[in-house]
Amino acid sequence: MTVATVNLEQDNLKQGVLGLVLALVEIIRDALQLQAMRRIEAGSLTEEEVERLGRALSELDAALDQMKQEQGVAEAVKTLRDGLDRVVDEVVDQMVNPGRWQTSSAAPKRALT
Repeated sequence: MTVATVNLEQDNLKQGVLGLVLALVEIIRDALQLQAMRRIEAGSLTEEEVERLGRALSELDAALDQMKQEQGVAEAVKTLRDGLDRVVDEVVDQMVNPGRWQTSSAAPKRALT
């Protein structure tokens, strides 16, 4: 029995994991920003809360940008985000337009002659 081994460079692995983590943090940040905007538009936040929230989100943006630059993963994070955005867009499109996504495998099968 042959055992396959995988050679992974430790630095590449660390950068890949860090890029993924930062991409996920950005997605969470985007969700927080969206929720904050909804609450601001609904008038459910005081002026002080709006200012505090704005500062916190701005500081988070700056920290994320700094980490990406320091670790050299800015492009990797962008690539991951773009890929994840495409996947989400496809899932949403499948839910909204299921007919567009039906494949030939959904059609009745014919016997081969």
